[in-house]
Amino acid sequence: MDSKYSIQVKNLKKYFPIGSSFLSKPSQFVKAVDNVSFNIERGTTLGLVGESGCGKTTVGRTILRLNEITEGSIIFNGRDITRISHEELRRLRPKIQIIFQDPYSSLSPRLPVGEIIGEAVKVHNIVPKNEYKEYILNVMRDCGLPSHYFDRYPHEFSGGQRQRICIARALALRPEFIVCDEPVSALDVSIQAQIINLLKDLQEKHNFSYLFISHDLSVVEHISHRVAVMYLGNIIEMGSKEQIFKNPMHPYTKALLSAVPMPDPTVKMNRTILQGDIPSPANPPVGCKFNTRCPNCMDICKKIAPVYKEYEEGHNVACHLYPQE
Repeated sequence: MDSKYSIQVKNLKKYFPIGSSFLSKPSQFVKAVDNVSFNIERGTTLGLVGESGCGKTTVGRTILRLNEITEGSIIFNGRDITRISHEELRRLRPKIQIIFQDPYSSLSPRLPVGEIIGEAVKVHNIVPKNEYKEYILNVMRDCGLPSHYFDRYPHEFSGGQRQRICIARALALRPEFIVCDEPVSALDVSIQAQIINLLKDLQEKHNFSYLFISHDLSVVEHISHRVAVMYLGNIIEMGSKEQIFKNPMHPYTKALLSAVPMPDPTVKMNRTILQGDIPSPANPPVGCKFNTRCPNCMDICKKIAPVYKEYEEGHNVACHLYPQE
């Protein structure tokens, strides 16, 4: 495998059973992630965007093996971690971390900040015991947390400070790949900017790779190097940040971009209003999954799924508006 990639995801599928047959065997599935593939280079960020319910978070959790994989493979640093044992996975855990969406619910209310950040450091023997406290204080300083926060509890902090604690907890394990699962969606806009800038600064300092999951395209544009657009379990468009924001090809991507608010009130936006809600992943439409809401829908879209292919270097799209050969 190419060593320039931190993570390589190939044909990943995650199906959740929702119905069973007479013999209690699963007969119906929610296809939360359905044949997803992408690579993330070292020290770069892939932004994964889409509406709620499209499968973004499930992708992140499945990569980290928090969900068992239905099919496909995950390559971390050139090593296939898809079927490794629990003991091997436990040894790998420090290298692959996650920052959750809700900082408060992911922090134990019974532990002080120093112990929250340092608990896994002790378990995985990241540093010798005599260096432990100084190491945790250094991590806290890196994340903008003063040393006197060491003995305070999560309920004493604001949302932005709690998210910094979550980032410090992940950073303390010296990871190489971090899944950021909507880490700023619950925060005020001014605090969002601080956390995004912190993540970028830490990436430059430590050469992390991020999978940044969000539904806010303005945030994704600020932090990402490449962007993947997800709809109903599939990636329907992927390219560099410039390609996606300056030359979106898929009608769904165009609709998402048209919904981004402009700071200048004099600029007129050509909004694309999508009709209806995202269909159920347990019973997706035949053909292109977006055909029930697409303003450019043609007859072929209702019968045949489009091919996901490259139309310019690094820019892939699945849409019948473009040549399928």
